[in-house]
Formats: sequence, structure tokens, C-alpha cells
Amino acid sequence: MKSLEDLARLRDEVRERMKVREGARAVRITVGMGTCGIAAGARDVMATLLDELAKRGLTDVTVTQTGCAGLCEYEPLVEVARPGQPKVTYSYVTPEKMRQIVAQHVVNGQIIGEWVLAAR
Repeated sequence: MKSLEDLARLRDEVRERMKVREGARAVRITVGMGTCGIAAGARDVMATLLDELAKRGLTDVTVTQTGCAGLCEYEPLVEVARPGQPKVTYSYVTPEKMRQIVAQHVVNGQIIGEWVLAAR
């Protein structure tokens, strides 16, 4: 960073990325970030999720995090809530699975049944 313009550009980029964590949007994705989730790789899953949303230019998605859900053996857990569909909790999510969840479930509305822990 060498100028005020660089700093302003960085500020705008960070503000844009932070928008996914606020407000009511069509799709809500929650990543379990308790210590058990982090130990199982939830930070990589969250980073992949944010990267994938940015790459695809998806702005109608809210990303949040939560603590331990008491299902430590299934971590990392990711819940996807789309309007008109049940909330779906995916287990043992890896960065590669996260990319596929974004492509199939978030973008196309197709639940990946083999990875679902619960749907309600």
C-alpha cells in the first residue's frame, strides 16, 4: 500500500466483504466455529465459503457463525437456510465440499443428500 487511494480501495473491499455478515438476505449460511469446529477445520471452511461467494459475486447471502452445537463428532458443521426449503445441516464439511455446497445448494437449490446430517 503506497497511497491514500490504495487505502481507500482496501477499505471499500473490506466493507463489501463484511456485508455478507449483516442484514436479512435470501440465503443464510451458518458455520459452526466452536473450538471443536475450529479443531476440525471450520476456519478453512469459512475462508473457502467467503472466497467462493466473492468469486461468484453472490451478494444475496448472509454468512454467520455459531458456537458448538453439541455435535462435535460431526464437525465442521454448516447450515444452509434458503427461503421455501428446510434448513439443512451438512456434516464433515471440507473446503472442497463447501465449494460444492455453494454451487449446488446455494446457487441451484439442490440439497446434497449424502452429506446432510439434518433437515428441518
